[in-house]
Formats: sequence, C-alpha cells, structure tokens
Amino acid sequence: MQRLLSLIFFPALTSLALAQTPAQQPAPSEPVPTIKAGTQIVIVDVVVTDAKNQPVRNLKASDFTVLENNISQPIRNFEEHTALSAADAAKLPPMPKMPPGIFTNYTPAPPSSAVNVLLLDTLNTPMKDQSFVRDQLKKYLKSAQPGARTAIFGLTSRLYLLQGFTSDPEILKTALNQKDLKSSPLLDDPVGGGTGPESMSDTMSDSMGNDPSTAQVVANLQQFEAEQQSFQLQLRARYTLDAMNQLARYLSGIPGRKNLIWFSGSFPISILPDGDLQNPFAVVADSEDEFRETTNLLSTSQVAVYPIDARGLMSSPSYSATNSGSKYARNPTAFAKDETKFFQQTTAEHSTMLQMAEQTGGHAFINTNGLSQAVASAVDSGSNFYTLTYSPTNTNWNGGFRKIQVRLQQQGLTLAYRRGYYADDPKTPPKHKEPVPAITTPTATVNAMRVAMMRGAPDPTQILFKILVRPATASTEDALAPDNAPNPTTKVKPPYRRYSIDFAANPRDITFTRSPEGNYQADIQFLAYLYDQDGTLLNTTGAAVKANMPPAAYAASLRGGLQFHQQISVPAKGAYYLRIGIHDVTGDRVGAIEIPVAAVSKMPPADTPATSSTPSSTK
Repeated sequence: MQRLLSLIFFPALTSLALAQTPAQQPAPSEPVPTIKAGTQIVIVDVVVTDAKNQPVRNLKASDFTVLENNISQPIRNFEEHTALSAADAAKLPPMPKMPPGIFTNYTPAPPSSAVNVLLLDTLNTPMKDQSFVRDQLKKYLKSAQPGARTAIFGLTSRLYLLQGFTSDPEILKTALNQKDLKSSPLLDDPVGGGTGPESMSDTMSDSMGNDPSTAQVVANLQQFEAEQQSFQLQLRARYTLDAMNQLARYLSGIPGRKNLIWFSGSFPISILPDGDLQNPFAVVADSEDEFRETTNLLSTSQVAVYPIDARGLMSSPSYSATNSGSKYARNPTAFAKDETKFFQQTTAEHSTMLQMAEQTGGHAFINTNGLSQAVASAVDSGSNFYTLTYSPTNTNWNGGFRKIQVRLQQQGLTLAYRRGYYADDPKTPPKHKEPVPAITTPTATVNAMRVAMMRGAPDPTQILFKILVRPATASTEDALAPDNAPNPTTKVKPPYRRYSIDFAANPRDITFTRSPEGNYQADIQFLAYLYDQDGTLLNTTGAAVKANMPPAAYAASLRGGLQFHQQISVPAKGAYYLRIGIHDVTGDRVGAIEIPVAAVSKMPPADTPATSSTPSSTK
C-alpha cells in the first residue's frame, strides 16, 4: 500500500537532470516474433482435481513423475500456483478514484497465477446462441472472483480484440454490452432458430414429387449443395485454426499460464464421404495437420483451451416445430438419414473440442446450458495448478512428436496437462504458410518492453506510475507531432489531433546507481504506442533518457516523483488506443498502461501545450 500512496499522492512533479537521446523505435514492418516449438526446456502445467472436480493442493515435486516417450525425465523446477481466495480478495484495498484524464497502472489485486482469455466465436455460432453466451457471461461476472485478469477476443473470419486484460468486472461488462453480434456467412443456419433454410434440392423434390425424369436433376443439385457445404466447413476450420494460431503467438509473449475459454459451435476436423451422393468422396476434407500444428503451438505457448459449446443442450432439428415434415412424409428413410447426419456432425464437432482440450491441458464443456458455471469452473481449475519443467534427455531435434506423461503417487485423482510436443530444432525458425494478420505486436530491442507494449496485454506493475493524458490543443493539424514515428506499413491520414502525456513515475521502482561524483544515475525509456481498434500499430513516440541527478534532486524526486512529457498524434476520426509505458533499462523493470483515446478526447486541452518532449533540467 505504501507504494500506492507514494504514487497517488505525489505533491509535485520533480524535473530530472537528463540527457535525452532518441529512443530506439520499434520496427513495425518486422514480422511478429513466434514461439519455437520444441525448446530445450519443456514447461508442463498440470491441473490436479479430485472426484468432486475440486483442485488438489499442497502436492510436492516428489509426488510427480514425468515421462517423455516412456522415459523418465528429472524435474528441474516445480511450483504450485493457487487462485486468490475469497478471504484474501475481501482484504484488498479499493481502487482509488482518479480525476478525469489521470490513469495509473496500479491495481489492488495482486498478479494472479494465470490470465484468462474469453474467445467469442461468431464464425461457428448461431446468433441466438451468441446472445445466450453474453447473458451467461454477465451472470458469471456478477459473482466472479476479484483479481482474475481477463481479456475478450472475437472471431469472425479473423481475430479481433474486444477488451484487453483487466481485473475490473465493470470494464468486462461494458465490452460484453457492445452490440456487435454477427451472423456467420458460413453456417447453414446462421440465426439458429430451427433447421435453417430448406435446401433447393428438397424444394425441387417437393414440387416434382416422384417424377423419375427429375431424379438426376435432384441428384446433381444434392451433389452441388454437399460440395458447397463441405467448402464452407473447410473455410470455417481454416479461419478458426488460423485465429487460434495467431492468438497462440500473441499470448506466447505473456509469461505464465493462459486459460483460453472458447465459446463456439465448433467445426469438424475431418469431413467423411457421404454415401448418399453420386460422388461420395467429393466432399472429403481433412484439417488434421493444421489442427496438430495449432494445438502444438498453443500448448508450447502455455495456453490451455477450455472449449464451451455455446449451443448448450441440443436436440435434433428433425424434431423442430419449424420443420414441416413434408420431406419425411414423401421419403420415410429421410428421417433416419437426417438423424444419423445430425449425430455424426455433432459428434465430430464435439470431438474437435475434446481433442483441443486434451492436447493443451484444458477441459471441454459440452451438452450443458450452465455456461456461467462452466466459465467459473474453467477459471478456477485453470488458476490452481502445478508447473513442472524438465530438459529432455533426448537431444535429437528431428521434428518428431514426443508424448508427455505425468503420473502421481496418489490414486483417484485426475490430471490435465499438455500431451506432447513436436521436437523441432530450437535453432531453426518455424515455417509459416501465410503471414499472421492483425493484432500486430511491435518489435523492440528488449523483450520485456515488447511484451509490455503489446495491445491488450496485462498492465505490468514493476514500475508504478500515473499519467495525465489530454488533448494538447483544441484544433487539428495535418502534420505529426515532433519525434513521432508512424508505422510505414499502415496508412495514417490527417487531420490529426495532438495529445499530451505527462508521466509521474515512482523513483523507488527504478534502479539508480551512484556516479563517482555522487550523482544518482538511471537509464529510462518512455514510450507511447497508438493502436487502432483491430490492434494494428499506427504511430509511436519514445525517448531514451539518461538521468544524472545530484543528491538534492534525487531526494526531491523521492517526495514528488519523476516527471516526463511526451506528445503523440492521433487521427481525428476513429476509435484508437494508447499504450503507454516506462522501462528501467538497468534493472530491466517495466510498467505500462492502456487507455482508449475516447476516454480523454473531450477533455479541455492543455493550457500551455509543450512544444518539445525535452524535459527541463535541474541544476
């Protein structure tokens, strides 16, 4: 709490005696760094539950045995992670209220053992079920345990970020209240009210009756419809796996375990031949290789997937009141065929969910209307786990699959963990078939700062600070502010509005060294990144600062904090987000915060806008 008080109640902002050099700006055009499957250290998160599905705690490393391809591996590191208890959560101090335009990266909740990602899959989910999912999530948030850091992503034909990581339930509720339910263009029944539109072949059969002369025409039409449906299923599988792949790369930069709670109607990995068609094999498709690559990347990035069937308890559409039944009256065998098709398709979709959960160490929730309880169970089990690490005794990195087995001395317990990995050479970069779109991760020279400045990432709090953000002027302009570096791969068009950013950092969180003259020296970076709604990096500004403070100035900074000023240009129209951070280069400590520009766009402009980002000096 003392760190908070010293930050929030800075009586004044103390200037630094600084030597400023241009910061090393990110290279936005560089590819997103990717995780390498099959590193020399293997990390395995293990969730242990009892017969009542309650987490089992206080186990020791000696209770576990890890095998790789049936060969025992020595455990190098062992750590138990537990969720914040209700009693501890009740003791957390309330978040202080800030004046307009002032923000802080302080949070009263301590960093949780894991972060959670809610993925709202509109590509594979009918609209009525999307509404049900959001209602269930709001119900969950009413009683959610404080301190759980959660982000929300959406999936259409691409992945997009709805809300970055936050532990504030009200912010999550606001994101869920957005009216952005989308009808999937690749579902037979995108609304989800019944059996979906009647096919053209069924309509033609009804109108033609049992006329033999039209049988071939109907058969041709059925073949076309089946191939079209197969193509749509393949697109859904490809778009979904691409998004999962991209999300795994994004989350790989965030340390620790990530629980991916995926609300979806799912998709089949494989499409089998249809014996009722003229050409049964024309519809065959297989996404097994892509699925295997994606689950491997997810598990390597410490992402455990918790799929939840957004459709809840399902019944066959053959029994729906919207079904006229004329097809079944005309052809009694059609009912049995439709029932078999429904059963096979549902089984294939649930198999995808079950496999993804098993391969990544999560758990699938299917055939349940209690989605809010499923979310609570996923968050709870994913927050109470053990982390084991080992160095494989087999150093032949030949790309083969290596099976992981974890055993316990105790009987009657259930273990969930990643089931293996592909032993790719860690020195060889992985090959990607296509570039990864959206959610651009800026590349900086220091990994800690790169992660801190990712759009939507959890706010690191190694350096506590507060900022005042407001428009610098009331008017717009056609030129970017000085020291701004736009992303050369994106188009940012004027007019711009310039925003002023004033930092107040806690000097106790920054590493200072003493010079031979007795001055206090520090190496600090101040950065601000501008993102659009899709997570694409648009503009940056930054400075590398060399602090050289006499003892008196350093003592004053302990009372009043460290001051710095920057300006960044934002397009006048559109929804944008500022990611603002501080990096202590010497101690490799970071702090960052993210705010929507809309939260400060209507504030009065600064009375005296600064013309330079160079701070004043104290002699």
